[in-house]
Amino acid sequence: MCKISDMHASLGAFQTTVDRALRAWSQQDNTARLWRGDASLWSGADEAHGLGWLTIASEMRDQVAGLRAFARQVRDRGLTDVLLLGMGGCSLCPEVLAMTFGRRKGWPALHVLDSTVPAQVQRFADAVRMETTLCVVASKSGTTTESHAFCEFFWAKMREAVGDAAGRHFVAITDPGSALEVLAKERDFLAVFHGVAEIGGRFSALSQFGMLPAALIGIDVQRFLERAVAMGTRCKSSDAQNPGLSLGLMLGELAKAGRDKVTLVTSPKLRHFGAWLEQLLAESTGKNGRGLIPIDLEEVAAPDVYGEDRVFVYIRLLGDACPEQDAGIENLHAARFPAIQLDVADHYELGAEFFRWEYATAVAGAILEINPFDQPNVQESKNFTAQLTQTYEKEGALPVQTPLFCDREVAVYADAGMDDLDRACVAQFLNRVAPGDYVALCAYLDMNEEIVAQLQGLRHRIRNVYRVATTLGFGPRFLHSTGQLHKGGRNNVVVVQLTSEDAADVPIPGRVFSFGVLKDAQALGDAHALSRRNRRAIRIHFKTDPMAGIHRLQSAIGELPLTLRSMSY
Repeated sequence: MCKISDMHASLGAFQTTVDRALRAWSQQDNTARLWRGDASLWSGADEAHGLGWLTIASEMRDQVAGLRAFARQVRDRGLTDVLLLGMGGCSLCPEVLAMTFGRRKGWPALHVLDSTVPAQVQRFADAVRMETTLCVVASKSGTTTESHAFCEFFWAKMREAVGDAAGRHFVAITDPGSALEVLAKERDFLAVFHGVAEIGGRFSALSQFGMLPAALIGIDVQRFLERAVAMGTRCKSSDAQNPGLSLGLMLGELAKAGRDKVTLVTSPKLRHFGAWLEQLLAESTGKNGRGLIPIDLEEVAAPDVYGEDRVFVYIRLLGDACPEQDAGIENLHAARFPAIQLDVADHYELGAEFFRWEYATAVAGAILEINPFDQPNVQESKNFTAQLTQTYEKEGALPVQTPLFCDREVAVYADAGMDDLDRACVAQFLNRVAPGDYVALCAYLDMNEEIVAQLQGLRHRIRNVYRVATTLGFGPRFLHSTGQLHKGGRNNVVVVQLTSEDAADVPIPGRVFSFGVLKDAQALGDAHALSRRNRRAIRIHFKTDPMAGIHRLQSAIGELPLTLRSMSY
């Protein structure tokens, strides 16, 4: 049993391995090596250039007064909504803060758009009144395709609403000298806030990318950062009392022993934290055929549905304990599953958790002998998507694929290597799932409450039938998150890609292709990248109502034996 003030773990036979790793870490003075940026702790590449997150919380405290003043300026202008336009590391922390803290009295509401699905783009546009909205365009590189498309779309909307005053309704967060900063100056944006080049997007929560949106919705940024600084101080020791070190060693050593499915259980009021954590773990460690596989928002079940590839992390908010979760974790303890519990005092303690997990991820990367600060396979999908959109611009259409089968409602596509699948191909495909695999539902669908609920039901049915871990990601946001893991991690992913026709499309000003075409190109580009990596993947395209199609899948997976009768033709 491992225990420090806010974390305790029951690792069973794995405790000896973790203790041995801690002794080796201390003997090699690795904590000091980490803090001074010794790249040889990882792969000996350019890791030293990705460690700005270690000190950013203390550095940001010097900017709190300016952030508060700017936030009051926005509020006092009568702006009621902040619309953040970004992807991945530029959007997930603000989303976590908005969903966790909620709308604070007297401050604007924060909306985070990170989808190219036309219905979702349109819904966000309809949710705000341009005249009282501040658009925050967030992109580290300043060239992110999605952020640029969002910017052009809402710039046109704002110009229609307020004319030449549109710039006063736009702010940019980007690294110095980026293309976005150039655009912001050309269009006379209200302000440009700079990121730090030495901080990757998924490690940027405590930088301007997270703290400016926090200030704009009335969160006490000083208090938030103080919690992070305190955690950073605790993470400078070389013993088991270092919370980030202990967590990282446990996750890294358990993954090496085959327990790579990091199953997150979060108190209800912290449930959105897992989305940020999913990207941090998956994109940082999913490379060179290894990695931590975060399993977010799977409900706790009886121990017999879980395989020997699981480790459970219970992030428990004091004062918001869920009796069902507590009981579920106790059952898992009794069944001798390795489990780690983190006790979180209040919402502001998320500042500390952001740092703890960033540090733990860096430690786990050292244990797995990978570079946790790059994302080499993310670019593959981007390149294929760019090729497809260029094809569309030249030919007016995306390449046509031949389905394995189709009817009026669905079409199913798979690689040529799976041409042995017959009319019951979805069931046959899932029957290839083996122990230690995980099924990734990758949905290029509108991320609304109804579809999320139905897909959550689908993934739990898959888990219960096949006894494997499941993930649920919405495109294209997951491409900047678990997409790296799908292609760079161990080949134990089984991808079920879900796409659909768009009831109505939304144009992108200045581009030949629309949001619908961009979304389709992203799905096809991702499928091509998975194929190049020999991943098992199938695409189910809903030609009419996605909800009806999801219901058919649920019914099919529930049949024993699995025959998918409802999708036979």
